[in-house]
Amino acid sequence: MGMQKECLSKVGNFLRIKNKLLRQALAECLGTLILVMFGCGSVAQVVLSEGQKGRFLTVNLAFGFAVTLGILVCGQVSGGHLNPAVTFALCLLGRDRWRKFPIYFFAQTVGSFIAAAIIYGLYFDALMNYGGGQLRVTGANSTAGIFATYPGEHLTTLNGFFDQLIGTAALIVCILAIVDPYNNPIPRHLEAFTVGFVVLVIGLSMGLNSGYAVNPARDFGPRLFTAMAGWGSEVFTAGSHWWWVPIISPFIGTVIGTAVYQIMIGIHVELDVPASPSTPEEAVKLAKIKANETA
Repeated sequence: MGMQKECLSKVGNFLRIKNKLLRQALAECLGTLILVMFGCGSVAQVVLSEGQKGRFLTVNLAFGFAVTLGILVCGQVSGGHLNPAVTFALCLLGRDRWRKFPIYFFAQTVGSFIAAAIIYGLYFDALMNYGGGQLRVTGANSTAGIFATYPGEHLTTLNGFFDQLIGTAALIVCILAIVDPYNNPIPRHLEAFTVGFVVLVIGLSMGLNSGYAVNPARDFGPRLFTAMAGWGSEVFTAGSHWWWVPIISPFIGTVIGTAVYQIMIGIHVELDVPASPSTPEEAVKLAKIKANETA
């Protein structure tokens, strides 16, 4: 037993990464992988079983719980953003350094890409059987929608842009309320569950038009994988070149959501809570914010 521990300690010391930002990026990659793997896996199960192994509700439940699990996996290391829009919001508020944004965005996209590859491998035979040996982006027996979002037949690009904007703004408003130490802060052990609940509610109320990506990395990573795995360049041209909407619109929604929360609540509750020597500011900050600010 002693020799085993010594060997494990040596391996751990060899593999341990000293750069904190890199450790955080790896954590974000794994957390986002968990989110997309379970979320897209639930979609695959519903689509490939033709509704026999799930319904719209099960997909939304899966994404909500997947967000919770992803945050639990990486939250204490990286803050559990799992979404470039969340990182962007915290950078706007000065709670994170801007150098984190591109690194987190890249790590989250890589995690999403790997998750899509895992689901592809897991359901490869089912994908081939469902599509008759072909990987279709649109039309009957299409399977690209398992991995990335595509607009419904009724949806115009303008309406879809507004859809993603509103969904992301709502997500950011709720997350900022959850992590705000002055506005009825959520108990530390319930933060991840609360964010997952927010995602579930957004899915149940805003999922009709295009599947509520509200997460550029979650959408682009799997879309890039499908382009490389056999669905081809049509994944970028389908839906009147829909692919850019879930990337650009969420960031605009983030700006709006951040401004709305700060103007209507954030700046006011901060002014209403005076600093107390017995209760320093650091004592009331949530672990998520503390992890972000010390990077």
